[in-house]
Amino acid sequence: HGEIRMNLQQLAPKIRGWLGQRLPVDVAEQFIDEQTHKPLPEATGFWHTFGSLSLFLFINQVVTGILLMVYYRPTTSTAFESIRFIMTKAHFGWFIRGLHAWGATLMILCVLIHMIRTFFMGAFKKPRELTWVLGVAIFGCTVTFGFTGYLLPWNQLSYWATTVGTEITGAIPFVGPYLRTLLRGGEGITGETLARFYVLHVVILPWALTALIAIHLFLMRVQGLATMEKVGEEKPIDQHKAVPFFPHHVLKEGVILCLLLGTLVTLIVVWPVELGEKADALVTPEGIKPEWYFLSTYQLLKYFPKTIGLFVSLIPQTLLLIWPFLDRTPERHPRKRPVSVTLGILALVLAIVFGIVGYLSERTITWRGQRYEIDVLGRPHRIEAAVPKAH
Repeated sequence: HGEIRMNLQQLAPKIRGWLGQRLPVDVAEQFIDEQTHKPLPEATGFWHTFGSLSLFLFINQVVTGILLMVYYRPTTSTAFESIRFIMTKAHFGWFIRGLHAWGATLMILCVLIHMIRTFFMGAFKKPRELTWVLGVAIFGCTVTFGFTGYLLPWNQLSYWATTVGTEITGAIPFVGPYLRTLLRGGEGITGETLARFYVLHVVILPWALTALIAIHLFLMRVQGLATMEKVGEEKPIDQHKAVPFFPHHVLKEGVILCLLLGTLVTLIVVWPVELGEKADALVTPEGIKPEWYFLSTYQLLKYFPKTIGLFVSLIPQTLLLIWPFLDRTPERHPRKRPVSVTLGILALVLAIVFGIVGYLSERTITWRGQRYEIDVLGRPHRIEAAVPKAH
């Protein structure tokens, strides 16, 4: 073993010398050294790790997605059966599909938490407006990933949820019917729809998201993390109080990553991903609901006519995208931005409330021994117990 180690130690300088004659190795080493030892603001804490967690989960989606592609077949006659084969016969197929399915949910959650932290800490302000816009685009791309991947198992839930989701695009004035046909590849959800969603999910969206993440990371590393100081009054980071990126912050991210992995494995084992029944266009199941990240929008659309509801549902996304150009105050600290913080809290509360109402709507629940039927708008109606007839 000692001889092998000595040979490797002698080989490393030779490889570096060979590369140095052909590539600017010194420049690359200097860049890596600057980035790994770059000081971070004193306030950098665990809330700043969700960006890295999102990146890890994206890598998880890519790796597990490639493994699933080995057996998956994107046709209406084989998609469902190929997923069943993965879950029942392929070695660790159930685990890999669980990593992919739960990883998608956790990735959306981590990106959302990362954006919430950025908003309330005012980190989107000058000169980081473009970084925020790219972050919103990353969130939109991630959610679209979830939507396109939802159809691929070709089961009843995915089929009818996609039917409802694509039907909403038809409400867009003038171009709505054309967009719906473009998404579906026809009037209904068919094999053409499955093929288009598959191409979006495994070819177009991965490259688009990779490009967005690369530019986002580049801007973040160049601009650095925002402090709580006013815009234009940022002071150089105090080297004595700064948090070194390596090893301090990297170790912190490693601890959170271990907790994330534990959570991911626990979810896979305790709540395994079900396959359900194969898609049937002639049988409409009851209680079709979108995934949790669409529930608030799904419920909001019920209170307005289709076209008006579509525009109303786009208001939060539009405000989110252009918010750095609306909030022009120099303050970053949450206590000094009462209007923005209040609006942000109100938006979060409304999203949670609409999501809960959307989850409970169109079902029957029991509360303190009394049964209630929740209608489409989320209003509870008491179900009176039937009185037995006297003989």
